[in-house]
Amino acid sequence: MTEPYDGGPLAALRRIAFLLERGREDTYKVKAFRGAAAAVLPVPEDELREAAGAGTLTELPGVGASSAKVIADALAGRLPERLAKAEREHGGPLTAGGHELRARLRGDLHSHSDWSDGGSPIEEMAFTAMELGHEYQVLTDHSPRLKVARGLSAERLARQLDVVDAVNEHLVDGGSGFTLLKGIEVDINEDGTLDQSDELLGRLDVRVASVHSKLRSDAATMTKRMLTAIRNPRTNVLGHCTGRLVTGGRGKRPPSEFDARAVFEACAEHDVAVEINSRPERRDPPTKLLELARDLGCLFSIDTDAHAPGQLDFLVYGAERAEQAGIDPERIVNTWPKERLLAWAAK
Repeated sequence: MTEPYDGGPLAALRRIAFLLERGREDTYKVKAFRGAAAAVLPVPEDELREAAGAGTLTELPGVGASSAKVIADALAGRLPERLAKAEREHGGPLTAGGHELRARLRGDLHSHSDWSDGGSPIEEMAFTAMELGHEYQVLTDHSPRLKVARGLSAERLARQLDVVDAVNEHLVDGGSGFTLLKGIEVDINEDGTLDQSDELLGRLDVRVASVHSKLRSDAATMTKRMLTAIRNPRTNVLGHCTGRLVTGGRGKRPPSEFDARAVFEACAEHDVAVEINSRPERRDPPTKLLELARDLGCLFSIDTDAHAPGQLDFLVYGAERAEQAGIDPERIVNTWPKERLLAWAAK
């Protein structure tokens, strides 16, 4: 017997895409459903029903046979089989532990949109964060140096800040209680400076500083580079500190070499949070370094580094690791209310 469904075609398509991203399925599968969702968004329901009845849904740009079946089923009040399959395969818990700490996380300080190398618009990332119960989400697209990731020039970043203002104005009018915060994942240059103007960095709410180049530098060079960035008053979070990759489509990459004790002591001294990067292919920092940072008194930020809406649900991976390491939740900055977080980041 077919299960009833009252979510509508747009909700069904978005949920399928979210679950596929959450389950780390191939990007081409996700794009099919995200494209179909974008196609049906502006179409009135009566026109969709007419097209479904005439069997012409696939004439809509971006709607293929599989997504047309989802749309037709949803319009008829039937649970689409593709949605049911995605729920069975990817709707369950991602981890065995970390759920209590995950429930205490109020937001995520590291995420990307299609303005740089993310796959979805800013609005979709914000709406998904709201649906996950976040109180805030920091948008941290890349800085100019990272051209392969379409890093934002000063001009593009300034335009993005206006877009974030517009999104927040819409959310306030809707009474959501959610805030999209202005941020950046700023490259740490080879000399340790930050890859964006100080004036623009000063207009942001949160700044994640990360090394993306010359990851195989010798330990002394990398340590000096990281210490210079950590001592910069604009730096709030040290992103994926070793740069390692442990699995995934990009292959494996060993961790960078640096004096971890010196780096984490500087983080503790300068009130810079060490990121616990929740991406399964990163698991950064490695456990021994995570425990060292804990013992040296560092603050932490559990972040998804999400490049797609479904990846915003990866927070529990980092929460499980923090829980296993015995890190006090009060030392995790994204357990803090927005006002406390912003006061800390504005140092």
